[in-house]
Amino acid sequence: MTRLYIILIMACCAQLGLDVQAHGGLRPRGDVNCDWKVSIDDVTDLISMLLNGVEYHSLYTYAADVNSDKSISIEDVTCLIGGLLGGDLPPMPTYSGTLPVLYINTEGHQDIVSKEEYLHADWWLDAMGIEGYQSFGSPEAAQGMQIKGRGNATWSNLDKKSFRLKLSEKQPMLGMPANKHWTLQAQALDWMGQMADALPFEIGRRMGMAWNPHMEPVEVVLNGQYIGLYFLTEKVRVDADRVNIIEQRDNEVNSLLVTGGWLLEIDNYGEPQSIRVIEGNGQSFNVTSHSPDVLSDVQRDYISSFLQAADAAIYCSNKLSRDWERYIDIDALAIYYVVQEAVDNPEAFSGSCYMSKERGADTKLVFGPLWDCGSSFVRYNKDYPFNEFIYENMPSYCQSRWIREIVKFPRFQLKVQIYWRQFYNQVYPAMEAYMDAFADKVEVAGNYDHLRWPKYHGNNTIYRLNRYTKKCFQKKVAWLQSQWGPGAGIDTTAHEVQPAGGLY
Repeated sequence: MTRLYIILIMACCAQLGLDVQAHGGLRPRGDVNCDWKVSIDDVTDLISMLLNGVEYHSLYTYAADVNSDKSISIEDVTCLIGGLLGGDLPPMPTYSGTLPVLYINTEGHQDIVSKEEYLHADWWLDAMGIEGYQSFGSPEAAQGMQIKGRGNATWSNLDKKSFRLKLSEKQPMLGMPANKHWTLQAQALDWMGQMADALPFEIGRRMGMAWNPHMEPVEVVLNGQYIGLYFLTEKVRVDADRVNIIEQRDNEVNSLLVTGGWLLEIDNYGEPQSIRVIEGNGQSFNVTSHSPDVLSDVQRDYISSFLQAADAAIYCSNKLSRDWERYIDIDALAIYYVVQEAVDNPEAFSGSCYMSKERGADTKLVFGPLWDCGSSFVRYNKDYPFNEFIYENMPSYCQSRWIREIVKFPRFQLKVQIYWRQFYNQVYPAMEAYMDAFADKVEVAGNYDHLRWPKYHGNNTIYRLNRYTKKCFQKKVAWLQSQWGPGAGIDTTAHEVQPAGGLY
């Protein structure tokens, strides 16, 4: 019966010559074929989707859900024909106008379905007259880029996707240093009020980390369709304005040059080229090299041996030994750890854990920059007192690497206490004002994002989530102060230990 009904509709539609033009640069509801107008062709395409069993599942079929009921059915065909005959189509969600708007049109308006293959695209940025931001290009003078998907579980499981951008020319986007390489972070599951990355990144900067990514909120229109509030973020890569180390060539074979620079990540997801480290506790984990990207045997042998030697020194039974400090910069690690504890991120040493190493026989692994802190305060509930370290009672998807053993070294405990004092006295007092200002900046756009993606927000507003986040933050900081603050009982004579082979 349904197929007969569809055939009859198609026959009737063939007699119509109606269309509805787009307004304001955004496709109208019912623009199924993405040509910026609603016409009989859209009815035909929608019917074809129904006959082929296409279901509503992502932003790529969103325009076909004409009646906004989160499904694609014969009711959408009826609604669309009613609109063509003079009825009102439901409005498409659109941007708030309180943030810059980034427009991206892929070549041929193709869907972005791959994390491996780039699509060519045009883009322009409308600063919307907001002070401190600069517009680039226009619909008539669009600039070029390449775009592809990014993420792991978020790419596979979520409708609101994140993307990787490679601009044709370097641009200082939204006040950030000029570069070609950026990411658009969807932050679809960020229950912290879009602050899961912004808060630790800011703490890390104020603590003196060498570099953490900057990120700026932006609303995005992809192929004429509003896809919500995003965060344009500096991609982690070797660059003078980012991870500032000597860039090592792919497939380098000169043994004097393979000591650095390295940009590495302790990774949850094993890749064929991953470096496998056998940990002293009998477990193993993956380390991905982001620079260099393609490794010669000489490079792979060097970094594998270095990481394995570091692991052996970490699992040394003599915790007064400083041998592990030959391999790891203790100060950088202490700061990195303090930040991750402050935001209670149990995934900190499990995945998205970046390290770099400059060229040189005696250079060390430097932990950082921070990245993907989406598990911050994930252990929150109204009764949870935040009275555990991040490597204790971890969620099942987290596996602590190295840090559980490193915290046993008295010298590291002392460093943590020193940097905690800096955080507690100098950084923490300013964080509540920072969080409130951040919420003010994204609140209205967050409400518009809620209209576009209601299933990710529930009944929460940015301000309500900000209030929850501050409560979590305050609880965790108070507990850490009881552990690391005055009177915590840390042995401050622990620096009187044996030397590390002349390095100190």
